[in-house]
Amino acid sequence: MPDRIVSFVMSGGVGSRLWPLSREDNPKQFHDLSGDGSMLAKTVRRLKAWPDGETPIYLIASERHADRVISDIGPLGLNGGRPIFEPVGRNTAAAVAIATLQTISEHGSDALVLVVPSDHEISTEKQFWGTVEAGMPAADSGSIVVFGIKPTHPETGYGYIKVAANGDGVAAVSHFVEKPNVETARKYVSSGRFYWNAGIFLFRADTMRKAFLDLRPDIWDTAERAYKAARADVSGIYLPQGFYSTVPSTSIDYAVMEHARGIAMVTASFRWNDLGSWQSLLEASPTDRDGNVVVGDVVAMECGGSYLRSQGRLLTVIGMKDVAVVATPDAVFVAPVTHSQNVKKVVEQLEKSGRLETKFTASDDRVIISGSWRKRVEHWLFNETLPLWSTAGVDDVHGGFHEALGFDARPLGKPKRMRTMARQIYAFAVAKERGWGGPADRLISHGIDFIAKYGRTDRGGWVRTLNSSGSVADPVEDAYDHSCVLLALAHAHRCGDPDALRLAQETFHFIDTHLEDGCLNGFLESPGWNGVRFSNPHMHMLESFLAWYGVTGDRAYLRRAARIIDLFRCHFFDQESWTLGERFDVDWVPLPGDEGQWTEPGHHFEWASLLVDFARASGQKDLAVYARKLYSSAIASGLNRATGLAYAAVSRHGMPFDRLSRSWPQCEAVKAAIALDGIGGPDLKPEIEARVARLFRWHIDPAPLGLWVDRIDERGRSVATEVPASIFYHLVTALMQYLDKTEGQVEPFPLPGSNAGGPIRTQVYG
Repeated sequence: MPDRIVSFVMSGGVGSRLWPLSREDNPKQFHDLSGDGSMLAKTVRRLKAWPDGETPIYLIASERHADRVISDIGPLGLNGGRPIFEPVGRNTAAAVAIATLQTISEHGSDALVLVVPSDHEISTEKQFWGTVEAGMPAADSGSIVVFGIKPTHPETGYGYIKVAANGDGVAAVSHFVEKPNVETARKYVSSGRFYWNAGIFLFRADTMRKAFLDLRPDIWDTAERAYKAARADVSGIYLPQGFYSTVPSTSIDYAVMEHARGIAMVTASFRWNDLGSWQSLLEASPTDRDGNVVVGDVVAMECGGSYLRSQGRLLTVIGMKDVAVVATPDAVFVAPVTHSQNVKKVVEQLEKSGRLETKFTASDDRVIISGSWRKRVEHWLFNETLPLWSTAGVDDVHGGFHEALGFDARPLGKPKRMRTMARQIYAFAVAKERGWGGPADRLISHGIDFIAKYGRTDRGGWVRTLNSSGSVADPVEDAYDHSCVLLALAHAHRCGDPDALRLAQETFHFIDTHLEDGCLNGFLESPGWNGVRFSNPHMHMLESFLAWYGVTGDRAYLRRAARIIDLFRCHFFDQESWTLGERFDVDWVPLPGDEGQWTEPGHHFEWASLLVDFARASGQKDLAVYARKLYSSAIASGLNRATGLAYAAVSRHGMPFDRLSRSWPQCEAVKAAIALDGIGGPDLKPEIEARVARLFRWHIDPAPLGLWVDRIDERGRSVATEVPASIFYHLVTALMQYLDKTEGQVEPFPLPGSNAGGPIRTQVYG
């Protein structure tokens, strides 16, 4: 009998049949369902218990779950193995190919490979290893060995293995069959020749390599290329996204098992449950005298044969028989236990409508009181920030506004970007619209006079950057800047500025003449541009068009906005990952490699609120679904779990590209939650309060009065060296919208540590 065996645990699944407990950010294998550790930890312990030696243990898991994997298995050890992290899921065929490549590389092509799922319940370690050892001779002689469970009832949720002849021990496999209907399952059970497929595989590494090369060389070749380019550090092996994403995504059953010859099945001597439904959990868990499984704060009266679970608040159930009731902080699932396999249909329906509850696990300590931060927000805006930026932020010598201040509130003398000048005009106009009693009219005129005097080009556009004195530093007529100018002029016009409408009309004429893309629907980044295309300037154009529609009611601006919405639908939004592309070629095809994978959670939030605004104005109600999907993907894949703040950038599959947390995405998260609350879907009022709380906790409260910390690293430490004025627009907009949203709501008591009654800090500037 061979004494060399290398074990691999596949831990990349989502476990959607156990929703609402199992979700994309916290799937089934990380849950403690029986009180003795997570499913993943129990699987590793089982593998470590091989009585005949030590098997090196490798885990194949999603990179987005790396921290959770390491924390779960760190105390256990892996007998010299280590985690292998996938940047994106490519199904089980890719995982088995990587397992085979790793074994050949480090343990030899004749080593036996054992591949097991991370989330199955198996009765005893001794029976498990006895069954595996029964299959080792067949595997060592060149068979791919699978393991069958003798069925106890006609189960429709499992795949089946048909053997050539019934009986225990090792048998030749006739074929594999998919999950059957009830009637077919009954026939399978009565025949005695069908077994449940446990999803466990045993084979020699060179046997599986040959099977891939014979049946699916495309999977093998692309997986091998990714494996050779992987990087390793003390935490594990990380497969490269560019190469690994090219591996065809299919299951090992479809790719190899259904077509390979010489497959053998060992009948398992252990009790097995894949814990793939609430019914299976009911069957596998200890019950009370009435046959109920009760987990959490549950009061059950006159119930029987039911699975009752609460992840927080009190759950009361009366007179229910044979049902599953599962309550989490943000969702409740109720169904007959015999129908609990169908929860996947619920998840699919929720995903179609962009519901957050499929991707992200809600906290059980969310703030419930809407408006809790009103006093703090009002004080910060009207008593700290607006007074500071309307004085220290204004350049009374050369005109316009300072680009950035130091933490002593003194100007840094940096060149003045057109977008910043426009955003300051906008912010003071919005403050006036919301009732600020400061000198808004004077500041609006001050800003418009400066950009009109120094920032115009001969063609009627606007330069990108001015020196602090007003001379031109960068004459490029950038579409992004023009969108910011249009936004500022819309609100200045609403506030009664006499020059705003004329300047806006001239700006629209310049855009139509010099920035309109003659071939494709969209705008050039600058006149004559033929390089990389960006979605972000188009988003800001959408923002400005909606602003002009809101100010004038003229549907011509709404038609302009609709063209950008068409671009969003056709090119910017990815239906599969619910993400927004940032960088494209001239034909609006995403760029190759990481540039095409680059997404920014902050832009997801911005687009979400703008899509809701456009939906309200145009009646295109389906855009609310897109908005929810963008918000959901940003929350599920774009947040630093340590701080709760949005990363600067992540891949389309949730891998951090830029782990910095800037202040503006947190503002846009507040705006998006406000926009989405009340249009159907979950109650986001607690989420709004939590987002405002994080903004103050990390970005505002640590800074001197009226300022903010713009940049925070992944550990929550400030790395900011200045306070950029361009962020003022984000803060004023988000917090003014928060005040609008919570108007008339009274805070019954201050939150602990929230400083809700006003600041208790020392003014350190000037």
